[in-house]
Amino acid sequence: MVNNQSTQLPLLAATGLCKSFGGIQAVKEANIEVAQGSITGLIGPNGAGKTTLFNLLSNFIRPDKGRIIFDGEPIHQLQPHQIAQQGLVRTFQVARALSRLSVLENMLLAAQKQTGENFWQVQFQPHIVAKEEKQLKERAMFLLESVGLAKKAHDYAGGLSGGQRKLLEMGRALMTNPKLILLDEPAAGVNPRLIDDICDRIVTWNRDEGLTFLIIEHNMDVIMSLCDRVWVLAEGQNLAVGRPAEIQTNPQVLEAYLGQ
Repeated sequence: MVNNQSTQLPLLAATGLCKSFGGIQAVKEANIEVAQGSITGLIGPNGAGKTTLFNLLSNFIRPDKGRIIFDGEPIHQLQPHQIAQQGLVRTFQVARALSRLSVLENMLLAAQKQTGENFWQVQFQPHIVAKEEKQLKERAMFLLESVGLAKKAHDYAGGLSGGQRKLLEMGRALMTNPKLILLDEPAAGVNPRLIDDICDRIVTWNRDEGLTFLIIEHNMDVIMSLCDRVWVLAEGQNLAVGRPAEIQTNPQVLEAYLGQ
């Protein structure tokens, strides 16, 4: 298990988050912290509010109340693309890809602030645009190699398996040069042979690149083997937080989450 945490302020800190849909309160005064350089887990039973919390942290939906600080700055008033530009990116429970584009093209679309997006740069500085495109392709191929998809680079993304789509989505997230990646069930629907591969890559990126992760996952083997710290939600509220060994023996967690 990787543990790069320090006494510095958390990279991500959310306090008092609330969100209601009609008369149903999905998240109730929820708090969460993610230490710089950590792999942090978020677990809870179905309907606990985990994905809603992810949506709030990335501002895909706006909180009714609460505050989110990322890398020392409040982000709860920013648009999702602005939050991504700050270095906080997320994946989805059902991996998203543009099926009729190649795997490489999917990767290139994820790169932010490309010079070629500016009409005048294309017209008057084509050499700069061409140089940047070459660098982006090199980076995309490097990342595809790191996720085991280099041989699929020129295949249609629609032909990938569920697990390969998860890996592609992680690769796309890495193309944005993130500080923190929110992974929503990276092992869900994945061939068991690929789960260990996904976990190994998360550990490698955390250890070698210093990337921080917050992971929702129902596979307890994944959570307990990867995470430095685990937060537990139940009915939209904080239930427990601690190291994996502490969570595994917490009576409240066993009752609410494991049904024991």
